[in-house]
Amino acid sequence: MNRLEGNVALITGGGRGIGAAVAVRLAEEGADVVLTYENSADRAAGVVEHIKAGGRRAVALRADSANPAALTAAVDEAAALFGRLDILVNNAGVFPVGPLEEVELAELDRTLAVNVRAPFLASQAAVRHMGRGGRIISIGSNIAQRAVFPEMALYSMSKSALTGMTKGLARELGPRGITVNLVHPGPTNTDANPSTGPHAQAIAGLTAVGRYAEPHEIAATIAHLASPDAQYTTGTSLHVDGGFTA
Repeated sequence: MNRLEGNVALITGGGRGIGAAVAVRLAEEGADVVLTYENSADRAAGVVEHIKAGGRRAVALRADSANPAALTAAVDEAAALFGRLDILVNNAGVFPVGPLEEVELAELDRTLAVNVRAPFLASQAAVRHMGRGGRIISIGSNIAQRAVFPEMALYSMSKSALTGMTKGLARELGPRGITVNLVHPGPTNTDANPSTGPHAQAIAGLTAVGRYAEPHEIAATIAHLASPDAQYTTGTSLHVDGGFTA
């Protein structure tokens, strides 16, 4: 399919995991892709080469999402490189886990900076380049909807904030033809939460389907939301969690 032919997409944190799968899927559907990364330069370069081998343009930009200047500069550079920006996927995130009493202020600040402030600032910068048909898609978490594990209050709080942002931006940007949506993945087989991890069997058992997702399964929903087929879908949260929140 070439539903995204002629579009330019920016994926934050697109060097690995769900972000890399999204970058590849959007390219397969016709988009040229810019992805940001913080530390995984080699893996980001591998994603870029994979996309180029498929005939699409791709660039990786180093940008720490906790750095507002670097993040907004990456958004502007993405638009400048390919002459437009149609799709923003707010994927970059941090995953803090620990007892409430041990959460330090620095960890609190960085979590909110990456998981909350960065999606807002990236969206703010992106809409300056978007016309009608623009798409903003953020990646939340099943933990924001069902906090079944202890020591994850900070992460849950940070991802819950994206619901309010999504609804507010959808209302504001709807008249401009820009849709804004949120995807809550369930347990997904990534480096941060591998399906072979020590607690994976228990985590998978909390889903209705009894297994982890693969990153490409999350990417498929994001590709739909990025496409013209989803032009009447905005302000909503979609759970791609195998029934974790059922």
